[in-house]
Amino acid sequence: MLYLYTKASKMRCTVFGLLVFCLLINSAQPFGNGKISLACDTMTPVHKTFTTQVSMAPYRVSASSYTFSPGDEITVTLLANSNTTFEGFFLQARSVSGNNMVGNFRVLNSNSQILECGGVMGLAVSHVNTTKKYNITALWTAPDLSDDVHFRATFVRNFRTFWVGVESPVLSLINHSNPRMTVPNVPGVYALSTSLPSKKFESEVISRTSCGTDKVCFSVPTDCDPSTSTNCVFMSSSPISPASGGGYHLEISGSSTGYVSIGFSDDMQMGNDDIYNCVMNAAGVIEVQHAYSEGKSRPRVLTPSNLEVIMMSYRNGIIQCSFISRNISIQNPFQKSSSISSLYYIFLAQGTSNNGQIQYHGPSGRFFSSSKIDLLEASNVTSTSSGLDPLIKAHGSLMLIAWMTTGSLGMILARYFKVTGKQLVLGKAIWFQAHILLMVLTVCATIAAFVLAFVKEKGWSYNLSTHAIIGCIVMSLAFFQPFIALFRPTPQSSRRFIFNWFHFINALVIKVLAVANLFLGLQVISRTYTWMPEVMGGFFAWEVLAFISLEINAEMVEKEKISYDVDGDPKSKSPAKTDVLLLFIYLCGNLAFLITLLVAIGKS
Repeated sequence: MLYLYTKASKMRCTVFGLLVFCLLINSAQPFGNGKISLACDTMTPVHKTFTTQVSMAPYRVSASSYTFSPGDEITVTLLANSNTTFEGFFLQARSVSGNNMVGNFRVLNSNSQILECGGVMGLAVSHVNTTKKYNITALWTAPDLSDDVHFRATFVRNFRTFWVGVESPVLSLINHSNPRMTVPNVPGVYALSTSLPSKKFESEVISRTSCGTDKVCFSVPTDCDPSTSTNCVFMSSSPISPASGGGYHLEISGSSTGYVSIGFSDDMQMGNDDIYNCVMNAAGVIEVQHAYSEGKSRPRVLTPSNLEVIMMSYRNGIIQCSFISRNISIQNPFQKSSSISSLYYIFLAQGTSNNGQIQYHGPSGRFFSSSKIDLLEASNVTSTSSGLDPLIKAHGSLMLIAWMTTGSLGMILARYFKVTGKQLVLGKAIWFQAHILLMVLTVCATIAAFVLAFVKEKGWSYNLSTHAIIGCIVMSLAFFQPFIALFRPTPQSSRRFIFNWFHFINALVIKVLAVANLFLGLQVISRTYTWMPEVMGGFFAWEVLAFISLEINAEMVEKEKISYDVDGDPKSKSPAKTDVLLLFIYLCGNLAFLITLLVAIGKS
């Protein structure tokens, strides 16, 4: 009996322990499924002993339009900054003056769900699980009301860390009974502001009109007009009178699939700059970002509290944004140090984006004014980027010489001239001596070009381009190739074929990557002479033709074995002599292509 009683007691304790454990688990993760309607009013997670963060949130909320009429459908995007994710979120739309929950949400993916607030379904959106998320989109339908709206979100990085009340820019209600502007039905225009201080902002077309008279304009090419040219990177700035709220009306336009941005700086170097990005976000919608540059790292996106968006569009490959900044200042929001002035160097950049994050623009995608510009005085700004940096010119020239000429000749001599060049020089065949010399020059030129690029960029950039990545691979393989050759077995060794194949395949990989990278490099620097990549294509075809001719000639040498008369005269022209003629013809064409590109780089 005592045994049975003890066993029953143990079973009751076990069951009780399991119940307590389940309750603890449930209380520790109460909202992993996103059912958080009880937080509708405060939007604050009930995470006991943990409070909302007071630091700047590494997340942002954006909308596909910053004006609306009743019944409009607007895409809302929650987006994390670089190297950041969130496990949970809570999204609402609230009226600006009354702070009431308004509108109706619909979910667009399986990671989100609509919630009921105050007995009304669809007033909020939340997560369905705690998987790490980079971005979330939802569709909001505007109700019939008489107030402006903004979106508010809570982001939960983990159970301990969360931010409450991250806001989007204000969405202005279009008052049809007393419209402040007409919203044109133009495909691709995603946002038009109605908070306009004067009539001169009512046009949705960005152009050179009033440049030098009413506004500061900076464009590449100089004096191009974004309203008529598809190859025009453009910005303009015009001051707004204090009576209308002060600040600057800014316009950005450029041919890009990612972003166009402008920056204001105290010097001509990246770092401590006020930046505005007109960028395509994760939902494929154009948005305006206010950011701060701290150096070589990616600019940090700020909460756009001082921005009023007028227009954002993406049409025919052209990104455009028009907006008002109430305060342009070189201010570090993380150190509270600032420099407020109307005199700045102006930066202009374009490049690709990834889920709303700008990527490195490269040397051809950035331009800056030749001097400080007074934003209060209308003018036409000239760029210092009309010519390539000498270091970039030297880098490109060395790489062309290395992989168009010296590297190609070294490979040709090693493959096709072992018979013709078998004469000994300093105890080694002349083809071998020439091969060693040419390949050493190639490696040295590659190393020098790599160092020049490194010096120009002043270290590693925050985001290496494809050209830079391939260049690093070529540099590494080329650096080790001569060291591998030092340990080659003797020709009589049974393992010599392993070295021969490895040496050949490594050289071929280097050659293919180097030529591909030359194409990429010429596309980067060919703004002045757009035909440079085509010239490189002509060189590639010329080299392929030369290799085919030399290969055919080598086969003829192998098959015919070159018979001679009794007097020692060849019965026919020796293919072994033909290879010298083919090499001379190839070298003439090679130098013609090389010199053409070197001259173009020098004049770029």
